[in-house]
Amino acid sequence: MNSTPPKNEGRRDRKRRETLRRIAETGLELFIEKGYEGTTLEAVAGASGIARRTFFYYYKSKDEILMATLGGGMVEALHPALLEQSKDQAPLNAARNCLLQLTSLYETKESIIVDGLLRSTEALRARKQAIFAEMEQSVFDALCELWPQAKRRAAHRMVGGDGVHRCDASRHGSPETGRRQKASGEIFARELRRTRIRDLKSSASKELCIAARSWAP
Repeated sequence: MNSTPPKNEGRRDRKRRETLRRIAETGLELFIEKGYEGTTLEAVAGASGIARRTFFYYYKSKDEILMATLGGGMVEALHPALLEQSKDQAPLNAARNCLLQLTSLYETKESIIVDGLLRSTEALRARKQAIFAEMEQSVFDALCELWPQAKRRAAHRMVGGDGVHRCDASRHGSPETGRRQKASGEIFARELRRTRIRDLKSSASKELCIAARSWAP
């Protein structure tokens, strides 16, 4: 969770920021100790030293506590960061490099723990997929701004979906996940090569097919 104080922060804002962080840290500790489902809002509020009614002034749900410690703003940073990538590379490489750079900047011990919690129940897995969808859209929108040709849009969509999921798998994957990731990359590259065969006039398809070899193991 990003706790860097903004410039000219007043006493009231500072107190709110500190309380938000205290609740998030306390909630995360309880989720680890008791499990997400086994932790109540009352328990989080009590351990944080505030009343249950006061809790809702800071967070509306346990889900919000998780989101407060996930990635420290990586989702919001994705679109502008990708726009800073050089256009002297293939879109696939631009997305990959951007995602890897952001992961190294924003990943923390807390965000890794939260990521594991988001895999623990069906409802939380659905929430994680919603985050992925938002990130995929950010990648797609940024690529369309960098390379606005209409013929590239379908390829940009593929890059967004594959890039986000493969980056996540590389961060938290087991050996089995790694094998699946490799197979996924090979399928992705094969499909792009087929696209090149079907449409030899499309320079965007050719670029993606070349870049896919560097993405897929």
